[in-house]
Amino acid sequence: MARGEPPPGGSAITVTGEHATPRHPATPGTTITAPRSAGQAHRLGLRWGFVLAVAVLAGSNLVSNLLLTGIGYLPWNLAVTALLLVLARRCGLSWSDLGLQNKRLRRGLLVGASVASLIALIYTIGWALPATRSVFADQRAAGTVQTMLLAALIQIPLGTVVLEEVAFRGVLPALFGGGRFWPTALASSALFGLWHILPSLGVSRTNAAMGATIGGMGLLVQTVVVVVAMTGAGMLLMIHRRWGGHLVSPVIAHIATNSFGVLIAWLVITHSG
Repeated sequence: MARGEPPPGGSAITVTGEHATPRHPATPGTTITAPRSAGQAHRLGLRWGFVLAVAVLAGSNLVSNLLLTGIGYLPWNLAVTALLLVLARRCGLSWSDLGLQNKRLRRGLLVGASVASLIALIYTIGWALPATRSVFADQRAAGTVQTMLLAALIQIPLGTVVLEEVAFRGVLPALFGGGRFWPTALASSALFGLWHILPSLGVSRTNAAMGATIGGMGLLVQTVVVVVAMTGAGMLLMIHRRWGGHLVSPVIAHIATNSFGVLIAWLVITHSG
């Protein structure tokens, strides 16, 4: 047998240091594919999860704005929230990834309550000053006190805020993630802005301040203004979540912004005389 020739029926030998390692030649015409690492598989799962979550939200946005009436959107949005959480968990995300870890709950509550108090103070001052009171004149808040309380205490917290915060400050950032806050925050906030396209249609007719500001613009320009504004609001809420360390922080701030806004708008509309 010639030197370097593999033994009959054996495999070639590659000598490394003092140890000989068998080297099995590939069969002609075959392709050897390196096994996918756990990290690569996890990232791929997150990407598909992100795409699926966006698709779920897009469909939900159409259903809740075009098909559902009354308070029917409340159970619908809660169901969509549950679906997104199940999807996130199936993609391997932890409760901590979603901003729902128990150890940061106390700080989240304190930060959220502090911001809510500041929002309430600003709204109260705005309502008390005649020069800024008209900003809150929104005809969508017209109705009985029972209707106003239903919106402020039930529909907004459970029907709007829970889904939006879980989706745009919890699930989507975690699925998009990668440890980079600003790109993640911008992507999630841009989607949050787009989420408000359908709800914003006609807002210049129902809100006096919006009508005076952008009412003379075309519908496309009005829509762009709303999307940009809500993208900015989404960025603030993402920063708020980062500051509070828990999803409950932007939840409280969001409820305060919307529910206090409904209360002040109702006061302005019903006591305008």
